[in-house]
Amino acid sequence: MQHCFDNLYAQSVNGQNFYNLMKLISSNENIRLAYRNIKRNTGSKTAGTNKLTIDDIKNLSVENVIEHVQNMLKAYGPESVRRVFIPKANGKVRPLGIPTIWDRILQQCILQVLEPICEAKFHKHSYGFRPNRSTHHAKARLESLVNMVGLYHCIDVDIKGFFDNVHHSKLLKQIWSLGIKDKPLLSIISKLLKAEIEGEGVPTKGTPQGGILSPLLSNIVLNELDWWVSNQWETFQSNHNYKHNGSKVKALKKSNLKECYIVRYADDFKVLCRTRSQAVKMNYAIKDFLKTRLHLETSDEKSKVINLKKNSSEFLGFSFRAIRKGKTRMGFVAQSHMTKKAKSNALIKIKDTIKAIQKKPCAENVWHYNTVVMGIQNYYAAATNISCNLSELSSHLNKTLYNRLKNIRTEAKFDDMTSTLQKRYKGYSPQYFKIQNMVFVPIYAQRHKTNLCFSQDVCNYTAEGRAKIHNNLKAINKSVLSHVMKNFIPNRTIEYNDNRVSKFIAQYGKCAVTGAELGKSDWHCHHKNPYHLSKDDRYSNLIVLHEAVHRLLHLKDIDKIKSLLEVFLLNNKQKEKVNELRKQCKNFTI
Repeated sequence: MQHCFDNLYAQSVNGQNFYNLMKLISSNENIRLAYRNIKRNTGSKTAGTNKLTIDDIKNLSVENVIEHVQNMLKAYGPESVRRVFIPKANGKVRPLGIPTIWDRILQQCILQVLEPICEAKFHKHSYGFRPNRSTHHAKARLESLVNMVGLYHCIDVDIKGFFDNVHHSKLLKQIWSLGIKDKPLLSIISKLLKAEIEGEGVPTKGTPQGGILSPLLSNIVLNELDWWVSNQWETFQSNHNYKHNGSKVKALKKSNLKECYIVRYADDFKVLCRTRSQAVKMNYAIKDFLKTRLHLETSDEKSKVINLKKNSSEFLGFSFRAIRKGKTRMGFVAQSHMTKKAKSNALIKIKDTIKAIQKKPCAENVWHYNTVVMGIQNYYAAATNISCNLSELSSHLNKTLYNRLKNIRTEAKFDDMTSTLQKRYKGYSPQYFKIQNMVFVPIYAQRHKTNLCFSQDVCNYTAEGRAKIHNNLKAINKSVLSHVMKNFIPNRTIEYNDNRVSKFIAQYGKCAVTGAELGKSDWHCHHKNPYHLSKDDRYSNLIVLHEAVHRLLHLKDIDKIKSLLEVFLLNNKQKEKVNELRKQCKNFTI
């Protein structure tokens, strides 16, 4: 599908309109790709209102899955959405809407085709729910505006219940204005938005949090805000031709325009301005824009203008301030901490894992504690004051660790850790403890990691952009890989067909025993535990082999085995591998 997506992206960059997308959405390859992407998602194990999960689909044949999705697209009526409430750290709950598994596959089919079109139209400084971008990129952009551009007046705007208040007809108009003018597709999206929520009825506004398409739709809604703020200054269209951006900015500064830059992650955004008066005016303008153009309410008590030299502003779990750089120089630089809320959340999370260890002291629970601590360290390592924040956390938790686990943990040495953990915590010398040879990682041991701004050349839909992301498929012959992907085995399950492609890529298109490069027709996919016994099509049960090696695993005639071995001249290691696989097939060793 890559070639199709690249074309859609290129056409969208050129401002073309799209009228016949349904053909592409309902194509066999797109549906197989949707299954592949949904299967990888951990949410695929969650049931919708009809109690089905991915496990109920994986045993169907490829043709059945394709036919079912194509029939759904022809006359679409969404099934009801399951309502689930997820507890938030502040004691409130977040409502999630979980569509049925077939509806999720259908939404994924639509998402795959819409994403390249929308990516070409989205603003470059919106970072939420977009491929290759993260919260850390948004944070780095905000810091660079303080450090490099010298902007210290920050507008905080809080949209009230954004996902629950998206205006349906406005959203459909915005999709139309992006050039997506395929009426049957818009009709399906409209029906998706109005899918009945179990126990609550049919919604009149909002996109269901938990739907596959919702993140893209929310970005489409706020894309208008991004460009409106950006066109006030950053991408202002002037009648003059400037040689470079610097001279354009110089000329803009002589005007009465408000200097402002937007950084957005999902519905959380900051706008930075040069002066306080500009920021105050801009604050009113943004609230008015959100209300009149996007039909979204803002919270007055949470929306304010902050001078970063005097107060701090919170964004994505970090708290930012501008502090004086050095004693003599006048410049200011951004400094970040974990927010109070982030610290208390981290405290609760780690305390819960300690309680679990106290109830059941085993290596597994200690490892869970370690993953929670390392997760917090990894995310907040981007904060400039991470060491102080974690030391504070550590001193709170040391008491809990001591009181709850003093009788069950024993002292440990640095060498008791795994080599990976040793590499990570080298240079720190805390008091180490362990339970069943699993060492507790130190909470405070994390240095600040500078995060870089997002490189705008990175893109999933151009050859150069992809080259920046990965060079890992160089080792596979592209024509062979294309042949493997296109030619699925009919009357076998979609699970088997998908996993054999994954296995072929994972082995770089080489035989697992001989290491020889495989061609279009000389490779076989083998079940380690025979399929007629295990009915197991999982990835872990498959291995890709040269077809003659595959024959060697199943042969029982000693003469034929000898003649094959003479051809292959296997070394001892390869013979061991063959025997291991033969044993699993319930055959004698050779």
